Amino acid sequence: MRDDRTGEFGSGASALRAIAVEEVQPMSGRADAVLWERVKTRLRTELGEDVFSSWFARVEFEGADGASVNLSVPTRFLKSWIQAHYFDKLLGLWTAEVDSVRRVELVVRGAVRARAPAKVDKPAVASVAANPTPTFIPAASAAPVLMQASPARIEADGAGSPVDPRFTFETFCEGGANRVAYAAARAVAETPAGRPTPYNPLYLHACVGRGKTHLLHAVAQAARRADPNRKVVYLTAEHFMFRFVAALKNQSAIAFKENLRDIDLLLIDDLQFLQGKSVQQEFCHMLNALIDGARQVVVAADRPAAELETLDERVRSRLRGGVAFEIGSPDLDLRRDILKSRYAIAQSQNPGVDVPETVIEYVAQSVVSNGRDLEGALNRLVAQWQFTNQPVTMNSAEITLRDLVGASEPRRVKIEDIQKVVSRHYNVSKADLLSSRRTRTIVRPRQIAMYLSKTLTPRSLPEIGRRFGGRDHTTVLHAVRKVEEMMQGDQHLKEEIELLKRMIDE
Repeated sequence: MRDDRTGEFGSGASALRAIAVEEVQPMSGRADAVLWERVKTRLRTELGEDVFSSWFARVEFEGADGASVNLSVPTRFLKSWIQAHYFDKLLGLWTAEVDSVRRVELVVRGAVRARAPAKVDKPAVASVAANPTPTFIPAASAAPVLMQASPARIEADGAGSPVDPRFTFETFCEGGANRVAYAAARAVAETPAGRPTPYNPLYLHACVGRGKTHLLHAVAQAARRADPNRKVVYLTAEHFMFRFVAALKNQSAIAFKENLRDIDLLLIDDLQFLQGKSVQQEFCHMLNALIDGARQVVVAADRPAAELETLDERVRSRLRGGVAFEIGSPDLDLRRDILKSRYAIAQSQNPGVDVPETVIEYVAQSVVSNGRDLEGALNRLVAQWQFTNQPVTMNSAEITLRDLVGASEPRRVKIEDIQKVVSRHYNVSKADLLSSRRTRTIVRPRQIAMYLSKTLTPRSLPEIGRRFGGRDHTTVLHAVRKVEEMMQGDQHLKEEIELLKRMIDE
C-alpha cells in the first residue's frame, strides 16, 4: 500500500488489482461519463492540482459494465504508476459514486487500439494517413515549426529519453530573456568530460514554452558531437521514475544505480514531476555521487528549486548549492527573432506561403506569453493559407488568433503571500496562523488562508497542510469545505474573500 502523503511505494496485492484487457467495452451512457467527471473532481480536490495534472489529466473514461469501470491511459508507465499508487483511492471514489462497482480496469490506449482499430467514418482521415504530407507538430518554445511528421530521435546507450535532433543551439533563438541560461548551457556542453565547471549542478527554471527542454536537448547533442565517447544521458523525471520502478520490479536496482552513476553528463527535465519518497531518495544519492565525482548535472523545472515543495529537502538543498538561472518571458525583439526564424522554415517547407510582414509584426506585438504560443500562432496562419487558398490578411489573422492575443503567464501566487495578506487583514501574526491555537479569532483566518491557498495555488492538500504548521491534509480539506459552506449563506464573508483575492493579486 502507498501512503499518499509520503509517496512511498506500495507492495501489496491491492496494487495489482487493475488488469489489462484485450478490448474496451463501449461506454454505457452519458450518466457514466458524468460520474467520471465527479470522480475526477474529487481526485483533484483530495490529491491537489499538481498530482492530478501529473497522473490523471490523461486518463480517459472508456465505459462501464456492471461492476467494472474501464479507463485508459496513454503509456504503460502511467498505468503502472496509477496501479501501484492510486488504485485503492480510485476504486474507493468509484465505489462511493456507484455501490455496484467492484473493480477498475486500466488499459494502454495505444496497445489496445492497435489490436482493435476503430472504424473510421470519414475516408479523408485514411487518405491523410496514407499521404505523408507536412504536418503541424507542436514543439518546444524555440523549436522549428511545420516539420515533417515523426522526425528521427536519438537515444544514448538505450538508457535515456529520446533527444530531438531539431533542438540544437543553432535553432535556439537567443535574447535578453534567455541569454544567461543559453551561455551557461553552451559552457557546460563545451567543457570536456572530467573537467569541473562552476555550474554544477546547473538549474534552469521557467514557465512553460520558454525553451528549457530545447536547451537540454541542445546540450546533449553538442556534448556528444564534441566527444563521442562521453556518456551523455537525457532523462525526463517521468522516465527516471519508470526505470527505477522497473528496476525494483526486476530486482535489478543495483545495476540500475551503477549504470546511472557512471554518467559523464546527466540532464534531467521536468523535475517538478518527480514523485515518491523512494524515487526521490535514490535520485538524491545519484545526484550526490555524480556531483562529488566531478560529473556534470543539468536540471530543468517550471519553478525555482525552493518552491518544489513535493521534493525532498535534501534534493532541493543540493540544487540550491549549484547555479540557477531563470528563463524569462520573451521580449519584443526575441519574439520577432523567433517568428522570423520559424517563418523561414515554414517557407522552405511550404513553397508559396505568404504571411505579410505587417501580420508577422502584429503577432510579435500581440502574442506575448511564450515562444510556444508564438509558434502556434504562426502554424495557424500557415494552415489558414494552406486550407483556404486565400491570402493572410490582418483581419483574418485577428480572427484566427483572437484567443492567443494578449495571453500572458498568470502571476504565480505563493502561500507566503496569502498568509501575509490574511494576517494583516485580520490583525493576527503569521505565527498565530501556523500555531495550534484554536480560538475563534485565529481559527477563522487560518481556515480562510487555507481555502485561498487551495483555490489560488496549484499546491496539494498535504503541501498546504505542511505550510500551515505541519497539519494533516484532512484538516485543510475540512477548512476548504467549511469556508465554502459559510460563503453560501454569508454574503459579507463572500465579499470579504473577494477583497482578499484582489489584495493578493496586487
